[in-house]
Amino acid sequence: MDWGNVTAEDLIDALREVDWSSPPRPLSEFFSKFTVPRSSSKWNSRLKCNLYYYRTNYFLLIIFVLGLAFLRRPLAIVAALLTALSIAILNDSFAGTFSEKVSRTVRQFSPHLAAKMRPPLTPVIRGRPSAKRAIFICGRPRWVFVFIFSSVSFFLWFVSCGLLTVLWALAFGLLATLLHASFRTPNLKARLNTFREEFRAVWRNYSEL
Repeated sequence: MDWGNVTAEDLIDALREVDWSSPPRPLSEFFSKFTVPRSSSKWNSRLKCNLYYYRTNYFLLIIFVLGLAFLRRPLAIVAALLTALSIAILNDSFAGTFSEKVSRTVRQFSPHLAAKMRPPLTPVIRGRPSAKRAIFICGRPRWVFVFIFSSVSFFLWFVSCGLLTVLWALAFGLLATLLHASFRTPNLKARLNTFREEFRAVWRNYSEL
């Protein structure tokens, strides 16, 4: 893939749809080789490639930095977790896994309630869905949970007075991510992983026809 031709919108869509359940890359690979990009186009391509390939590592890095910043603020830690959860469920794969695990847990205590948490059926016209498949969590649209988690986390940020702390910690985590993605040399494994993800996306679109 020529990452120089990938727009920021395409990258965001790919990060939203890709599976985030994969484990992070080993630290020996994460801190393997660093070089200065030769040009702005090389830097642009490298940045997008590393953000996609090391996405789990960067996510855990930001969570770790936020955790260190809130060791003395328990409410801020809960707020950070809810904020991270509200962002994570914007990913289609994570939202589906989260909904499945919650429904499975509820089914053990109340099968009747779990039956009501099933997502509505998508109308099909001539063998194809009538619209783009909407994401549901526990039978409710995804935006409902995003709104609830975001509202609760905002209230906890206000109560714990940790908003300024999270801004500094988030800025540090994003800066560390930007520096690593800019100077970490993409290896052959990253490129092969990109081609594999492309094949999966093409095959998934073909199977839905």
